[in-house]
Amino acid sequence: MEEIKKRKLEELGNGKFDLNLSQPTSLTLSLSSSSSASLEELRTLLEPLAKPQLTDLLVKLGFQYPFIAEEIRSVARADPALRKLFVRGLSWNTTSETLCAAFEEHGEIEEGAVIADKATGKSRGYGFITYKDMESAQRALKAPSKIIDGRMAVCNLACEGLSSSSTTPDQAQRKLYIGSLSPETTSELLLSFFAKHGEIEEGSVAYDKETNRSRGFGFVTFKTVEAAKRAIDDPQKMLGGRNITVKLADNHKGKVMHTQLPSPIVPVPVGLASAYPPPHNVHSGSGNPVGYAYPQPLAAYPGTAYSSPPVVGAGAYPGQPQTSYPQFGHKKDPPTPPSALGGYPYYMPKQ
Repeated sequence: MEEIKKRKLEELGNGKFDLNLSQPTSLTLSLSSSSSASLEELRTLLEPLAKPQLTDLLVKLGFQYPFIAEEIRSVARADPALRKLFVRGLSWNTTSETLCAAFEEHGEIEEGAVIADKATGKSRGYGFITYKDMESAQRALKAPSKIIDGRMAVCNLACEGLSSSSTTPDQAQRKLYIGSLSPETTSELLLSFFAKHGEIEEGSVAYDKETNRSRGFGFVTFKTVEAAKRAIDDPQKMLGGRNITVKLADNHKGKVMHTQLPSPIVPVPVGLASAYPPPHNVHSGSGNPVGYAYPQPLAAYPGTAYSSPPVVGAGAYPGQPQTSYPQFGHKKDPPTPPSALGGYPYYMPKQ
């Protein structure tokens, strides 16, 4: 029995042990009866571990045992998430055929498409590429930026979304806003002009989606903060016959402010009694508030005199109900005795 265990351990060290438990071999079946409890124990120990801990553990085991490294490769090749790339920054005129032609240099493509707007049928500026093997995708990721139809497109694994190099903590110091561009300046000219300061991660001129014309500005993202600083400090900022503006993209965004104007004064009509005519004109004197309506002078009543003031119509004012109150007797105060000189009371002698 000891010899059998020793031989199994030697096979494990030589890479003859098959880890594919879904398709057990004779070796795994022979070990299942004696090590089933240990497998469950290992699973219980591994499940609470975080992803970085599991990664470090598999890296160490794969480096120490070649057969474990090959098992990791076979699992990774079968996962399409490691073969599918997300490509952003595409031109509005880029088609699926153009996109696939730009990426087929890295390997055989299983599927590639540019995502278009359902209403207009135009490109939405991004697409996807799926290779047939993982190695082709890894080769494409080594050169993530490439010029497609005059614009620099950038790719990363689709499972990462935008959480790749485009959202690194120092991106705010690497991304530049380029303003005052000439309408004739293309993305190629923009990138070649700034390439002298350092390696560019991505960049392009901003184009109008409807007319495909330049909007007069663009963006350039360097791979290092030092290259971005050199581009800002460079005194020679002449491109396409114009002095261009170069600043950090975040600083330019922060200065865009909308001024809120006060709302105009709206005159509010005031209800008047039916006996008085409604106002029609607005008084425009300099000393009065603007928009406040004043009534016109009332016309004179016929006749020279009235015995009583004019009676307002019965329906103009609602009648008030009369409330009766209880009657109370008037309480008389006792008479105050007369006072003598000096404020002392004066007493009358009895008669």
